[in-house]
Amino acid sequence: MRTFLNISRREFGISAASLLRLRAQDTATFKTGVKVVNVLATVRTKKGEIIRNLEKDDFSLAENGHPQSIRYFARQSDLPLTIGLMVDTSMSQRRVMAAERGASFRFLEQVLRDATDQVFIMQFDMAIIMRQKLTSSFKQLNDALVDVDTPTRQELSVPTSKGTVLYDAVVKASKDVMQDQRGRKALILLTDGVDVGSDASLMDAIEAAQRADVLVYSILFSDPGAYGFSFGGPDGAGALRRISRDTGAGFFEVSKKHGIDQMFEAIEDELRSQYSIGYVSDEPVRISEWRSIQLTARPKGLLVQARERYWAQR
Repeated sequence: MRTFLNISRREFGISAASLLRLRAQDTATFKTGVKVVNVLATVRTKKGEIIRNLEKDDFSLAENGHPQSIRYFARQSDLPLTIGLMVDTSMSQRRVMAAERGASFRFLEQVLRDATDQVFIMQFDMAIIMRQKLTSSFKQLNDALVDVDTPTRQELSVPTSKGTVLYDAVVKASKDVMQDQRGRKALILLTDGVDVGSDASLMDAIEAAQRADVLVYSILFSDPGAYGFSFGGPDGAGALRRISRDTGAGFFEVSKKHGIDQMFEAIEDELRSQYSIGYVSDEPVRISEWRSIQLTARPKGLLVQARERYWAQR
């Protein structure tokens, strides 16, 4: 719900400059031209419960080990979202594809707010296909989901040295789409995490996402019999955990007890329960470099999920 402040400045004796400062704090609008480092954080108890009522003074922030002053702070519940829904359509996913499409439809129906949030849909297997560019139209996204599917026999018959290009897809989405977007940005990966064809490495994918300031949520949804082994196939969980952890997002695994709809609900809960924390480094950027971020919550027993470094661009 949006809150509007309809107050007479003359009635309350507030100067125009003071009112502008109040509005800036209320909306957490960052000034252009100032190199603000923005960190999105989710805070949980040790039992995994999300904490939504912390204040700025409840956080401690450091860069490369040096304490920093938090200049901007907001609870991100209603601000716009830019989401990339990225679906693994390799043949190993063919038996879970219908479930992925259905859950994606319900997620978008629940999360997407017309004229506020934007979503794009990208599929990847041996190739990367943008099924729908950024849009706020649920109809366009729903229509695009219908076309998200595993390769046809004709496509499979074309000789290629490529396998599943998961890392290449993350790099492309980060650089070509998310790099130029502002505000809260997240990629949601629906995949078994197996990459056997990318030119990019896992670290390349992580760094591309970090440079674009994008969270990468991973939903591990695998078909144990897809690779023809009775004990299951290659394990992509480690790579997915790493890319999500390093970008400050969450990792989720679909199981018999926890279905894909529950995974989407958990991601939605995180996206609507984040803190946006901004600071201006006290160390000028003399050369472009990676800098570490240490964000902690002062109250005992709370765990902070946030990215741990950023690219300081000269």
